[in-house]
Amino acid sequence: MSPIRTFVVILSSISFIIVIGGAVYEHLALVPAWTSAVPASLSVFQGEYRLAPENFWIPVHPITILLLIGSLILNWKTGRRSFILATLVGYAIVLAITFLYFVPELMALTQSAYSTAVDPELTARAGRWETLSLVRLAFLILLAISLLYGLSKPIEYRGRPAY
Repeated sequence: MSPIRTFVVILSSISFIIVIGGAVYEHLALVPAWTSAVPASLSVFQGEYRLAPENFWIPVHPITILLLIGSLILNWKTGRRSFILATLVGYAIVLAITFLYFVPELMALTQSAYSTAVDPELTARAGRWETLSLVRLAFLILLAISLLYGLSKPIEYRGRPAY
């Protein structure tokens, strides 16, 4: 059972880090461009050839949650439990905030009618979204460190090997 426990935590870690990689990519390549001069800068999200980041984000979150839940179940009686649980709870909180604020605000901003004129209010909202999203990303990185640190813990429970 030990190799399976470890393997599922490794898969969880990979999936969680893929989430972080997607966020880092967006913050380096996309977010600065689309937040720079709203609504003129939103053309990348509109039209027939628009970018569709939801094609990445919609499947990656449930996969990551399921892997984390599987890791928690398989490692419940090990020294890894608290690290996996902290990551899972933290990630659930991040996702709740994402669905309550980040997604609705992003949809409101990116679905603004295209105009070559810059709207200072929309640009300020986009800047606030970017700043808060960077805070969210930093929190995800801390959760990943916790998860990876937990992976380094031996598979034992109360000083005895866990089977």
